[in-house]
Amino acid sequence: MDTARESSGASLSIAGLLGFEEIRAAEPAVLAGEAGLDRAIRWVHIADSEHVERFLEGGELVLTTATAFRHSPAAMTEFLDQLERAGAAGTIIELVDENSTHDEEAREIAAAAASARELPVIVLPRRVKFVRITELAHRSLLAQQISRLEHAREIHETYTQLSLDRAEAQTIVDRTAELLGTAVVLEDVSHRVLAHSGRGSQALAQKWVDLVSGASTTPGGHAPAQWRQTPVGLRSRRWGRLVVPGAAESVADLEQVIERAGEALTLTRMADRDEQDLLLQAQSGLIREITDSEGLDERSALERSRSLGFTPADGAELTPVVVRIDRESDTDPTRVQLQERGLTQEIAAAASRLNLCLLMTSLQSGAFGFVLAPGREKSRRPQHRRTSSASAESDAAGSVQASPRRTEEADVRLTRLLAELEGLSASWVVGVGRSSTSLLRAVAGLESASHVAEVASTLDVRERSFYRSSDVRIRGLLSLLAEDSRLRAFAEGELGPLLGESSVGGGRRDGDLPSPTDSADEELLDFLELYLSHGGNKSAMARAGHLSRPALYARVTRLQDRLGVSLDDAESRTALHVALLWWRMSG
Repeated sequence: MDTARESSGASLSIAGLLGFEEIRAAEPAVLAGEAGLDRAIRWVHIADSEHVERFLEGGELVLTTATAFRHSPAAMTEFLDQLERAGAAGTIIELVDENSTHDEEAREIAAAAASARELPVIVLPRRVKFVRITELAHRSLLAQQISRLEHAREIHETYTQLSLDRAEAQTIVDRTAELLGTAVVLEDVSHRVLAHSGRGSQALAQKWVDLVSGASTTPGGHAPAQWRQTPVGLRSRRWGRLVVPGAAESVADLEQVIERAGEALTLTRMADRDEQDLLLQAQSGLIREITDSEGLDERSALERSRSLGFTPADGAELTPVVVRIDRESDTDPTRVQLQERGLTQEIAAAASRLNLCLLMTSLQSGAFGFVLAPGREKSRRPQHRRTSSASAESDAAGSVQASPRRTEEADVRLTRLLAELEGLSASWVVGVGRSSTSLLRAVAGLESASHVAEVASTLDVRERSFYRSSDVRIRGLLSLLAEDSRLRAFAEGELGPLLGESSVGGGRRDGDLPSPTDSADEELLDFLELYLSHGGNKSAMARAGHLSRPALYARVTRLQDRLGVSLDDAESRTALHVALLWWRMSG
């Protein structure tokens, strides 16, 4: 591509439209607004009345023969007034009479009405087919839109590939300058130039500090307040900005280019931290070995983990945690990768500040796990290490699971850690497995923590900073399986007698969810919910439902008759409870 304007598709202006051969042949004359002929045309509209304002949204070029109002100075003035109020780009008026000759009287009226206006007013003394003008204009406008879509795709593919290739900052800045056709500068927070590219960038870099401070200017350049820019780095840790000092206002996709360039630079900076990357890879390898191998004992696993920086306090609770980043089906994979890498770094930094230690692993795109534990006290004496060995031997023989008090302590540690992450732009859900003093069991608990995180990610309302299996329980599982046709069939089979014919089976179209208000017996459904929530305790049900004993027993009998099962049977109650929970959630 030669220039940024060409790559993004130049906007069709009034001057550009007047350059078409069909219009030049009609000898167009500009009566007013010659300075506005470079206005971009959004669309072309044909009007035959002076009352045109209600049909316009702004940016249109209005074509008219003005047959109905060309000889009325007031009507012609009103026509132009309405165009200005509607924000039209301009108007072309064909002033030709029935004999195909120029209507001089109408031209004088139009010239008087257009006098001193900024709105471009063009008259045509020769007849021209408006349909041909609209065809040419709309063809150009559609081609422009297609060009911009293709260029947007090119931008996306360019920066995605640069991110995957872990391109250096200079390479990314070079490509950005090439796409924009202008100078681009990457600076740090102290306004030191880290990289630059594009025509004139060398001169800008030499006096960059003076330009930023306003002590110096460039001939014809924009003031620093007008520079296009995007911050580089995670929101909580900005380390620089990408600046386009002299970008032309007509570059429509400039914002998209510099935003994607900023993301790629952020990812590159994160990728440059090789030491942390290698540590994460090594820790992930150890966790995979623990998961896949049966030959690694507790002592060996602890020794390996200590060599990778995981040094928990003696006999500490080890808590498996999985973080799952929220994402839509169309979320850019590069953005997810950025969020995941940034979040892992923030968690590692926060753990270090809080004297916690982590053994971390990447699970899949947008999800990672770690084993969390309190770190060793710095004043701890060496002789206490015997306790750790004894603990390892004890755990190898039979893992010591967490007591309620120690589980509470583990929750406090995790709450403190997550509180350090407030303010980050990404959103996520956290699943927690069962704590243990055994590293092997804690690593095994990552699987259940991952399941909890997956279930919690489907919840419509999240009221906790992290979830355990006891928090999501059966409701979480049902939410995860909400669209499973087998679960729907099970629920309808259990509750069918209370749902009505139009709510189950042939009474609904295939694929439709049943509705709780569709001929269902709401009274008995509510009573079943009352029965199940109180475990069949008649006294508690009578108090909660404000029912007399005779009325209560009558309803229980009626409910059992309708369902065809005995509510004294534990399996029947369990099945009905699951079906009713799903029914309420689906409704």
